[in-house]
Amino acid sequence: MRAETTVKENHEFRRIYRKGRSAVSACMVVYCQKNRQGRSRLGVTVSTKLGKAVVRNRVRRQLREIYRLHREEMKPGYDVIVVARVRAAHTAYQKLEASYLEAVRQLDLWKEMEP
Repeated sequence: MRAETTVKENHEFRRIYRKGRSAVSACMVVYCQKNRQGRSRLGVTVSTKLGKAVVRNRVRRQLREIYRLHREEMKPGYDVIVVARVRAAHTAYQKLEASYLEAVRQLDLWKEMEP
């Protein structure tokens, strides 16, 4: 994922946590806020509570891939932060994907389908 498509700075994360909307599932919490850039960006947070580095990196890679596969179906111009919960470390990829898609639906980030 290219640098301009990710949220990296701490002040950006804090702003989105404070002012953005959120959706909760068993495996993750998804925060979003509209940005002025016209393109969406992703930030992923994985705590050390999930396990050692190998486990955390696997969860991070899975979450980034889920976002990448569904980015075209989402409305552009949003900063999205995905915070993995402890259950995410032991959850199958398909269930992580289903949790993410449900959170995105709750936040109303899907593009309207054209008739």
